[in-house]
Amino acid sequence: MAQTINMKVQELPYLPPEVWVLVFGYLNTEEKHTARLCCRQFRDLIDHPSLWKNYTAGLSNFPRYTSGFWDTVQCRGVSRATVQHLRPKDWKILSKSFPSLHTIVCVRERRYYKMKYLDNLCEFPSLTSLGVQNAIWVKPLLVQCRSQQLAERLTHLSVCNIQMSCKDTVEFINSVSRLVKLEYLLFHQQESAGLGRMRPVPSSVFHNLLLSLKKLKHLSWGMKGEPPVPLPNNYFYPLDPENPGEYSGPELISLELVNYTEIILSEDALRGLTSLKSLAVHYRYPWDGIQCHLYSWLSHLQQLESLCYWRKFSCLLYRRPSIPGDQSDTAKIHMRVPDELHCISTQAS
Repeated sequence: MAQTINMKVQELPYLPPEVWVLVFGYLNTEEKHTARLCCRQFRDLIDHPSLWKNYTAGLSNFPRYTSGFWDTVQCRGVSRATVQHLRPKDWKILSKSFPSLHTIVCVRERRYYKMKYLDNLCEFPSLTSLGVQNAIWVKPLLVQCRSQQLAERLTHLSVCNIQMSCKDTVEFINSVSRLVKLEYLLFHQQESAGLGRMRPVPSSVFHNLLLSLKKLKHLSWGMKGEPPVPLPNNYFYPLDPENPGEYSGPELISLELVNYTEIILSEDALRGLTSLKSLAVHYRYPWDGIQCHLYSWLSHLQQLESLCYWRKFSCLLYRRPSIPGDQSDTAKIHMRVPDELHCISTQAS
């Protein structure tokens, strides 16, 4: 079979390498690997970095990787990887064989992380994005955030489905506050019977985070857990220590609230986020019988262009109520979100 393919390849008319690269760009990953086996010329062309710029390498079971594998990955210019079940010595291999990584996503499948597990992050000089998924943390996360090197590099941090105690959560948020270059932050917690009842991040700790991350543009924030009393009205409105009464947080462009319940935030909770262009709210459960704060929120969000609400079995789309005498702003919402003319509920089938 391979011999037949090689014969057919040899019979093909000559085409410039850039044409072949353009053709190979239409292939998926599996098809590229199949075509790569045809001949050495195809192998070299398919390893061209332009064909792998959006590719994420999935890495696990490190003993199976040869030096040839690492050479191929580096030749393709791959800069993103997901890693699973890495041992300390695997991190050392990764940092030596794949130092050009820009993005690393750690997936542990509910295993316990320890502080030393991420000690090697500073050995990736190009690292700007870090993700952690499906883990249980029993000690403070990202202690190495105190490292000036890492704090000056990271622009994206995603921590999803993490189980931590309330105490460790506070220490984690305080550590993240040191990452002053962050532009994107995702933080979603998951409940765990062995770690106590979940609570929202305390207001003082959250405000310190927002006051520290001046470059933050995109925030996805988990709201799971109900506080003993509603959060303060200025939960998303940290005040300027030097100018009392004035907002001093980052100029967010997008905000996503996950596992939100209506009773947690007040109707003035988002009044400081005047730069917001996108708002998404994922409700933990329906708010039947409870007043919805949507219209109050929208009255403060003059630049909003995208708005999405999700409930358990339905998706709610809203158009911001028009403000008398503000026809230009209303027209903008019409143009960007033409279907959001009324409150509509699309039931899941």
